[in-house]
Amino acid sequence: MVVCGDDGLAHRLAAELRGVYGERVTLVVPPNGRTARPPVVGRARSASAALFDRVVSAAVGSVGRTGATGQPSGAATGQPGDGEGVFEAGEPTEEVLAEAGVARAAALALVYDDDETNIRAALTARRLNPRLRLVLRLYNRRLGQHIEELLDQAAALAAGDEEDGPGTGSETSTTVLSDADTAAPALAATTVAGTSKVVQAEGLLLRAVERPLSADGPGTGGLYTLALLSGGDPDGGGEQQPRLLPDDEEVRQAAGRHAVVLEQVSSAAGPESAAPGRRMTGVMPLASLFSRRLRWSVAGLAGCVVALAVALWLVTGIHPLRAFYVTLLDLFAIDDPALGAPLGRQLLQLLSALLGLLLLPVLLAAALEAYGTFRTASALRRPPRGLSGHVVLLGLGKIGTRVLTRLRELNIPVVCVESDPDARGLATARRLRVPVVLGDVTEEGVLEAAQIRRAQTLLAVTSADTTNLEAVLYARTVRPDLRVVLRLYDDDFATAVYRTLRAAYPQALTRSRSVTHLAAPAFAGAMLGRQVLGAVAVERRVLLFAAVDVDGHAQLEGRAVGEAFRAGAWRVLALLGRADTPSGHVLEKGDRVVVAATRRGLAELR
Repeated sequence: MVVCGDDGLAHRLAAELRGVYGERVTLVVPPNGRTARPPVVGRARSASAALFDRVVSAAVGSVGRTGATGQPSGAATGQPGDGEGVFEAGEPTEEVLAEAGVARAAALALVYDDDETNIRAALTARRLNPRLRLVLRLYNRRLGQHIEELLDQAAALAAGDEEDGPGTGSETSTTVLSDADTAAPALAATTVAGTSKVVQAEGLLLRAVERPLSADGPGTGGLYTLALLSGGDPDGGGEQQPRLLPDDEEVRQAAGRHAVVLEQVSSAAGPESAAPGRRMTGVMPLASLFSRRLRWSVAGLAGCVVALAVALWLVTGIHPLRAFYVTLLDLFAIDDPALGAPLGRQLLQLLSALLGLLLLPVLLAAALEAYGTFRTASALRRPPRGLSGHVVLLGLGKIGTRVLTRLRELNIPVVCVESDPDARGLATARRLRVPVVLGDVTEEGVLEAAQIRRAQTLLAVTSADTTNLEAVLYARTVRPDLRVVLRLYDDDFATAVYRTLRAAYPQALTRSRSVTHLAAPAFAGAMLGRQVLGAVAVERRVLLFAAVDVDGHAQLEGRAVGEAFRAGAWRVLALLGRADTPSGHVLEKGDRVVVAATRRGLAELR
């Protein structure tokens, strides 16, 4: 397998494939492009994973480093020249991909930060190897769908002349993923509920929650126990180690211990199920055009008009509609003087004229307010003075934009803070009418402008670890009990920061998340040819949710849903698209199931 990238996701993905799934991996990175050492996957490394680390260390050292010509570093350092190791190249050109062995590879992951680079390399790779399984990292989701269809169609046409070739069937595929889309649901769920265990899977909503186990199992509403958490520390610092997918006996013996329980498997709610008046629309509410004071003024004037019309009807005895009409004539000073009329009629006409004078400034104010509202509709909103219980979101880059959209889908009030006036997420904030504070979060007064003292959660997802950490530390001095979730680049650094903040503020909820840690399992699963629907973090480990075809799996075919289970490896949750799958349903050919699995368990199902 070949992994091409220019940031930490490429290194973690290569380590994931090598250390967890035992795949032979060629890593293509820019010269001097490494920003961090390859992450260690799992607490214990195998001999092959250690060898891969030595290859990487040798390749990026001063000895054996290749230039942009594309010569594999493994050959230069005496490693076996079988395509394994690190390969340095400035761009994934056709020559570089050919030298990296794409023509003979089973899968290629293009995880550069630039969408255009990934698309150009994918088109080239598909031409070099029509049977290649492609995984692309693209931020633009709509473009990604078109590119996926285009590359799959090209693979199908190329495989048309090879009916029995290895490129036929479902082995050849193109999968477009986004690290932002993969990590955003987990970050949003952590912000709202303190947990990131929410996964949507094609018409199914899989929600996992943390709760203490009773002697009877997961308890009311719990369908399966997905994981037993480590004792005391929900991020892996306790004496007990977390246990993924335990069997029934382990669950019974773990009474009182905290666990991750699958609470619900139901149809995902569509947009029409949102609460009335809280749906996200691009239409400006009519009430937002005018201030509350102006609306009360207009209502008062309307009441006065009705009162004058009723009084005229009672005084003169004319028809009520005519009384209302005559009142309006008097109100707008239309020439119809009440000469020779009774005194009451003349007084009412004078009062109507006076009311008409009062109406003129109100109408002018309404016109000016509406004009000003329309002019500022495209501008960024400021946080309201009385706002409280909201989420302060720092950073509107790729990750921040996706998290913002997710939070608004959940109807969570958000105030954004962004230092770049040209950030890509500002257009989304403007469209969703979300208040934004423009300024450097490290400067004094910026967080105060975002109403941090009355906020419920601070979510720091800027691209700079130091900025996120500084903002969190400052916010904690202002609000020691504030819930904080921060995105950190390096997973080990995220763990260290979490434990330190938890020790310093034991009464406050703290969560640290590494985007590459959350995204890499989904990319690795796609490279292995499975449809990975999502991943949830269980302390410092990951539980994957994937759609698997029953046909051809001896571990699944012919077994009931409740029996298709291997402790510590995988468990069948439901048929894809069905929320009410009975546990006694026998799986047969043609069925497609949703599976919760560990990384190694998903590798076994391969």
